[in-house]
Formats: sequence, C-alpha cells, structure tokens
Amino acid sequence: MIHARFFSILLTAVSCHAAGERFPITSFGAVADGRTLNTAAIQKAVDAAAENGGTVVIPRGVFLSGSIFLKHRVSLHLEKDAVLLGSNRIEDYPKRRTRIEGHFPEWRMALVNAAEMDGVRIGGEGRIDGNGILFWAQFWQRRKENPKCTNLEVERPRLMFIDRCRDVRISGLEFRDSGFWNLHLYKCSDVLVEGLDIKAPTSGHILGPSTDGIDVDSSRDVVIRKCRISVNDDNIALKGTKGPLADKDADSPPVENILVEDCEIGDGNGLITCGSEATLIRNVTARRCRITGNATLLTLKLRPDTPQTYQNILMEDITLAGTGRLLNVAPWMQFFDLKGHAPPSRRVSGITLRGIRGSFGSFGSLRGNPGDLIEDFTLENIDLQLANDVFKPGEVKNLVIREVKVNGKALRAE
Repeated sequence: MIHARFFSILLTAVSCHAAGERFPITSFGAVADGRTLNTAAIQKAVDAAAENGGTVVIPRGVFLSGSIFLKHRVSLHLEKDAVLLGSNRIEDYPKRRTRIEGHFPEWRMALVNAAEMDGVRIGGEGRIDGNGILFWAQFWQRRKENPKCTNLEVERPRLMFIDRCRDVRISGLEFRDSGFWNLHLYKCSDVLVEGLDIKAPTSGHILGPSTDGIDVDSSRDVVIRKCRISVNDDNIALKGTKGPLADKDADSPPVENILVEDCEIGDGNGLITCGSEATLIRNVTARRCRITGNATLLTLKLRPDTPQTYQNILMEDITLAGTGRLLNVAPWMQFFDLKGHAPPSRRVSGITLRGIRGSFGSFGSLRGNPGDLIEDFTLENIDLQLANDVFKPGEVKNLVIREVKVNGKALRAE
C-alpha cells in the first residue's frame, strides 16, 4: 500500500527554516499585547524576507492578526510561547475566490495562506489560535434560525490554507479553536505534516462547527504522522468535489498515496473520513494510530448525487480506547442535489482493517445506497471489547472476516 515515491517523504527530517536571514515580526512594528492588529507588520516581514529568502519569526508573546500571505523563499517559524492569534473580525480576512467544499466561491481567506509555492516550511513550538468562538456562535445562531442552512452561510476563516504547493513541510505547532477547517491542503504534492496538536471544543457551552483537523483536498503523496487531533468534525478528511458531474472536474484530481501513522485521535467524525466531497480516493494507509475519545475509525460518506470510488484503504495496528464506532460506511445526504442529471454510481473496493485491539463503542455501519457496489472488504486479526457487539452489514460482495473476536467470542455477521 505504501508506494516507493513516499520514501523521500518518510525519511525527510522536517526543516522549518528557509536558508537566509531571520526576520522577527517585532522588527517591523508588531506588538505582542493580544489587542493590536499586526496584519500589516507581519506582512511587511514576509515581504522583506521574500527579497532574498529567509524566515519570518514570531517570537514569544500574543500577536493578533488577520490574513497573512507567505511568499516564495519565505518560511514561517513560531518560537516557544509564541501565539499567532486570529482576529475575531471577519473583515480582517479578505474575501477572494478560493477553494471551499469542492468549489471556488468568493469566500474568506485563512489566517495563514500559501499559494503556488515550492518548498513551504511552517513550524516551531508556538501556537496558531483561530479565536473562533464568535464565529461559532454566529453559525449556531443561524442554524437555530434555519436548521437547513449550509456550512458556508456564515463566513468563518480557516486556520491555514496551503493552495497548489509542492514540497510542503508543516511541523510542531499547536492549532487551536479554528473558526472553520484547521489545515486545508488543496492540490498539493510531496507533503509532510508532523507533530501537530490540533484541538477544538467537542463538549461544553459551545462547540466548534466544521473544525476539521486536516483536509487533504485533491492532493497526492501526503504523509501525516505523530499528530494529535481532537475536533468537532472530521479528524483527517480526504476530499475532492461533489455533484453528478464531479468526475469530470479537472480542478479535482484524485486523492491518492496518503499515509497516516503514529497519530492520536480524541473526539471526531473519523480518523480517516472520505467525503463529504469526494470522487476518486485511492491508496490510503493508516497505521500505528490510537483513538482515545468518541471518534470513528473509518468513515466513508456515500453521496447518491456524486460518482465516487474509494479504493485500496488499509488501516492496521490500531489501538482503540474510546467510545466511538469502528465503521461509518453509509449514505450521505447532506445538501443532496442531482441538478437534473441521472443518479451516478459509487464503488468501494479493497478495504482492509487488521491488527486492531482495545475497547470501543460499536461496530457502527457498513452499508451503501441502493445500487452501490461494496466489495472486497476485509476484517482480520481483530480483538475488541465493544459496548454494542451487534454487526449487521448491508450488501457486501466478498466480505472476509478472519480471526475476529468481539467480547471474547468469534464475530458473526447478523
């Protein structure tokens, strides 16, 4: 499942510094009081570093900012106890044509943005904080007024958007309280994300809506390792686009060659989630990961309005110590729209879960829409204690259950 092209990524030591001079943002007028808006000062540091190449440094302290835009030959480094704090004014995030939910609406940019760059380096020991509570409150108020409102009706900034970049290394940082998605990779390749700690509220007075941990959108050759993710939506989402003609969209190439390893998941909708927008996803491996909260191991969202293929997904050597579901393979009807076209087809094939141990909530769901083809689905070498041990799969061609024990007994599908 792991392809040779991964080797260079797997063996790469993450470097967060570009060659050249360091450019502390305080040298350009940034003030670490958590109140002064430092967008212009930070962008000046980026512009200065771009002249000959260098590293923009955020030192210790709390620096409030709106959207900043990295440039070629510029890396970003957050020192220990540094906080890049997102403004809670939506006006501080420019509205531009950008990739969101598989399309390109005019929408707000992220707090940190990099576009069409080779050699993206972002890291350190500091924190990027989306300061998202007011954005969340506005969304939940709108959802209260209109339960059918879309995710995009209330503008909310992402924490970081990496757009059409190659040779990307992001490491070490804490991501907190994003207004929307945390890390969004669109049409990127040769990516290593390592050692991130991503959190958004999953309980309490107000939850963080749409706070996906990492969104791998139409990208390839991506390694995610040693990350900790607990959010109120998908932990790691593999995405493309949606709609009855999605497979003809040149802006949404396959998501392929994805490796997730040595990660710890708290709460969330899926250690690996395919969808909500997706066409072709293939060659995905998750290994040596652990779930400690109320999260799903594998979610495959099957949209009846979108042609989809999920192929060659392996999840192995997984430890479960939470209350979630093993599987959520099921129809996904959110904002269903055939746009006058005939219903397309979906295929799920070559899915393997093996070497899974621990205690969890339930098996969850394994079924598709009428006419979906689910085949070559394997469960093997699994030993679990489940609060609910019922397993009632839908129609699956070549479902293999080998050496699977639940609550001390051999598993039998009902």
